[in-house]
Order: sequence, then C-alpha cells, then structure tokens
Amino acid sequence: MSHVDQYPSRPFPDLHAHGIRLCPWDPDSDADCATWLRGTTEPEFRRWNTPLRPVTDLAGARESLRGKAVRALDGSAASYRVADADSGTTLGHIGVQDIDHTMRLARVGYWVLPEARGRRVATRALALASHWAFTDLGLYRLELGHALGHDASCRVAERCGFRYEGTLRGAMFEAGRQDAFRDLHLHARLATDPAPEL
Repeated sequence: MSHVDQYPSRPFPDLHAHGIRLCPWDPDSDADCATWLRGTTEPEFRRWNTPLRPVTDLAGARESLRGKAVRALDGSAASYRVADADSGTTLGHIGVQDIDHTMRLARVGYWVLPEARGRRVATRALALASHWAFTDLGLYRLELGHALGHDASCRVAERCGFRYEGTLRGAMFEAGRQDAFRDLHLHARLATDPAPEL
C-alpha cells in the first residue's frame, strides 16, 4: 500500500546552505527507514536520548517517520534528513518540534550518524534550520535541551548562538529508562540575537 497521497513528502521546503541539504524524511523510502533505525538505535544516541516509543525494527522506523509526516502536515513539527549537498549521503537528523505559532516558539533537536561526526554537521544543520525557523516560519524563540554532561551538544548549541539559560532538574529520562530522570541543560536563541559566524 502506498502512502504517497496520505503522507506528502514535501510539506516543508528543502533547505540548502553550508554544504548540506535538509529534506523531509520519506516514510515510504526503505533507505530512509533503514537510516532512521540505525541512527536511533546507535549506542551514542541511546546514551543521551530515551524516546517515548523506542524504534527497534524497520516497521517501527517506518511508523516513526509516518508520525513525523503527519506532524509536518499539521504544522506542529518539521523533521529533516541532513544530507551532504554534493553526494546526497545522509549525515543525520534535525527537527524543529512542538511548534507553537501563537507563542512563536519551538524546540530543536538533532543527531549525527557515527561516520559523520567531527565535521560540524550538527552545527551547520542547526544554523540552517534556525535561520529558516526565524525567517520563513516567523518564530521568535527556539529552545534546545540536552542531557547534563553531553558536552558535544552543548558546544553545538553555543556555536549556533543558543545561550545557556539554566539546568532543569529531572527534566528528561535517564538513558534507557522511563522510570528515572536526569537533569537537562536548557539553551535558547531569540530571533533578535545575533546570527553566529560559522
């Protein structure tokens, strides 16, 4: 059964800059589903993230991406596959989530595949997605939260102009558990903050 009509693949525009391309994940693509499964089951991802619905197989990956397509249709989230601009090779993911058009607020999150780490993929993707959110979506505030101790994510946030605003106690799940909590570093950037120089 095809889901092309039910889940349009382009509710948000592709974005290009900094040597990368952001394009929506396609739940009908076997390659996208396999990459989503690999990215969200990778040990370093699981160290810092505990999804409400963990993805454990290709069927779960497809269902996860279909959910993201539905949220894109209603305008509440944009989930982008981060790809190399020249080769098209998938490098990771960035999402602009929980979009509140009334308060002009959203949350951002990202992950990078192991083979693409150390190349500032997350930094470039976050800069591009933030610019789009502030201009095309008209948002005023973007929030970014990461587990306390995730120094790499902290550096990405700071390089992209997301100021550290404090530590939220017990604000996210412990790794691999939904019955225990850990602290979260909160960063945020406003549309009026200066754009970072990459």
